[in-house]
Amino acid sequence: MSNRYILGISALFHDSAAVLLCNGRVVAAANEERFSRVKHDSSLPFQAIRWCLQQAGLTSNDVEHVVYYEKPLRRFERQLVTQVLKFPISFKAFRRSAFNVLTNRLWVGSTLVKELEIDSDRLLFCEHHLSHAASAFYCSPFENAAILTVDGVGEWVTTGLYQADGSGISPLAEIRFPQSIGLVYSAFTAYLGFRVNNGEYKVMGMAPYGEPRFVEQVRKVLRPVPGEGFAVDMDFLSYHYSATDSYNQKFVDLFGPPRFPGSALDPTTGEGRRFADVAASIQKVTEECMVELARELHSRTGLDALCMAGGVALNSVANRHILEQTPFKQVYIQPAAGDAGGALGAALWAWREVMGQPAEQDAVLPSPGMGRSFSDEEIGEILADLRIQHEQLPNDQVADRAAEDIADGLVVAWFQGGFEWGPRALGYRSILADPGRKDMRDRINKKVKFREPFRPFAPSVLAESAGDWFHLPEGGEQPLQWMLMVTPVKEGVGDKLPSVTHVDGSARVHLVTKAANPLYHDLIHCFEKRTGYPVILNTSFNLKGEPIVSSPIHALATFQRSGLDVMYLGSHRIQKENP
Repeated sequence: MSNRYILGISALFHDSAAVLLCNGRVVAAANEERFSRVKHDSSLPFQAIRWCLQQAGLTSNDVEHVVYYEKPLRRFERQLVTQVLKFPISFKAFRRSAFNVLTNRLWVGSTLVKELEIDSDRLLFCEHHLSHAASAFYCSPFENAAILTVDGVGEWVTTGLYQADGSGISPLAEIRFPQSIGLVYSAFTAYLGFRVNNGEYKVMGMAPYGEPRFVEQVRKVLRPVPGEGFAVDMDFLSYHYSATDSYNQKFVDLFGPPRFPGSALDPTTGEGRRFADVAASIQKVTEECMVELARELHSRTGLDALCMAGGVALNSVANRHILEQTPFKQVYIQPAAGDAGGALGAALWAWREVMGQPAEQDAVLPSPGMGRSFSDEEIGEILADLRIQHEQLPNDQVADRAAEDIADGLVVAWFQGGFEWGPRALGYRSILADPGRKDMRDRINKKVKFREPFRPFAPSVLAESAGDWFHLPEGGEQPLQWMLMVTPVKEGVGDKLPSVTHVDGSARVHLVTKAANPLYHDLIHCFEKRTGYPVILNTSFNLKGEPIVSSPIHALATFQRSGLDVMYLGSHRIQKENP
C-alpha cells in the first residue's frame, strides 16, 4: 500500500497541537507551545504543522486530509444560545466570545485552507468529544472497549459515554453544558488563586496537604448522582454567562474569601490550610463523580476495558479510584488526554471512520517521545558556536555518568531524543535527582523550578522492580507508564524516598520499560547499582510558567537561569563551575 497521510489539528482554546499520521500510525506529534514558547498556546499551530510535515519530508499537498478537532459553528451556537438566555448580565461575555468567534474560530476552515494551500474538500471537521474518544480507543490495544470523555466543554458536550469495537465508536449518552465537572474544577482552581486551564494540576497537588472538611459544601455545587454521574447547581457559578468570573458571591459565601492570585501560599498553616482543605474537598468529590460515571458506563456496556480522554482524564488520583472502585479491569489513557490529544483523535477518526481503513496491529503510539529530536552532531555544533565548555562522552557511558552525578547529590537536566507528546516529562526532557535526599524536593522547587513549595515530584521506577516499592493496581500498567495514575507507596518506602512521596503516602508513579525508553531505563538501572534504589526523582525540564524545553537552545537558557548543576544534551555533558 502506498503511504497515505492525514494531518490532525487542535487549536483556539488551549494546548494547540498538530499530529501527522502515515497509514494510521503517528509519524510526528507536537504541541505548538514547544515551538512558540507560550505555555498552553492556543493559536493555530502552524509551527507544529510545519515541523510535522518536515519530519516526514512532505508538503501540505501530500496530505490526503486535514482534520480539525471540533465543529466551530456548533461551539458558536452554544455560546450564542446560553449567553442570550442570560442577557443582559452576559453582555460582556457575549461581546468577547462573539469577537473571538467572528475573528478567529468561525473562519478557522478558510484560514487553514489558505495557509496550508489545500482544496477545501480535503478539510474535515470532527466533533470535539468524538476526537477525544478516538484519541483513546484507536491508540489502545483493545478490540472493544467502553470510552469515557470528560473535560470542560466542547461544542455542547462536557461528558461523553461511548462503546467501541472494530466497526467504530458509538455514542451511548452525553451530558451537556453548563453541567461540567471540568468547568466546576476550574472554578475552584480560580477560587484558589491559580490560572484556569493551567493551574488545575496545582489544585490536585495541593489536595493531599488538606482534609476534605468542605465536602458537604462542595456537594452543594457538584454532587455525584448514581445512575447519572453528576449534577451541578449553577446558582453558585457564573462561567456560563460571565467573561471574567467562573464563580459568584454565593460561592464565596459558602467557602469564604478566595485566595488572591500570586499571594504566598503555605498549605500547612492559617489560610493556606483552609485553601488546602478546599482543594482536598473538590478533589474528593471529583473522584466520586468520575467513579459514578464509570460505574454507569460499565452497567451499559458490561465490558472489561475502559478508555479515557479529555482534560479530566489527566486527574491521576481519580484515575486510580476508577480502576479500584469500578468493575473495569483495564484502563487506557492516551498521554495527551487534554485538548492537544484532540488533534490525534481527529486524525484517527478520519483514518478509521471516514476513509474506512482497518485497525493497525502495531502500536499507533510506539513512544511518547514523538517530538523533535536533535543529533549529537547538531548539538555539538550549537555548543561550539556558543563556545560552551563541555565534555562529550561515549554513548555507552552517558547513563552511568548521569547516574553517578545524581547519586552524588547533583540536580541533572536530561535532554534526550524527541520531546514528549503530552504534558508529562517521561525521560526525554526531564530534571532528575536523588529521591532519597530529604531536602531535594524543597531545593528543586525553590532554586531550580522557582515554584510553590508544596508541588510534588514523580518517581521514575524500573517497571520490573516497581511492585517492590509501590502498590500497583492491576490493569493500570499503561497509565503508570505515562505518569497518569497516582498509587500508594508501600510501607516504609516513604522514608526511603521522601522527595517523591506525597504527604498522604502516595506517588504519581512513572513505570519505565527498556522497550519504551532504553537509555532512561539504563540510567535508572545504573543508579540502582550505586544506591540500591531503582527509582529516581523526575520532573519536567522547565521553569515555572514556561513550556517544557524542546531545543538545545531552550535547554541551555533554562540551565543558565536556574540552580541546575549538570546537563546532558545527548552525549554532551555540561557542568557549572560551582555546582
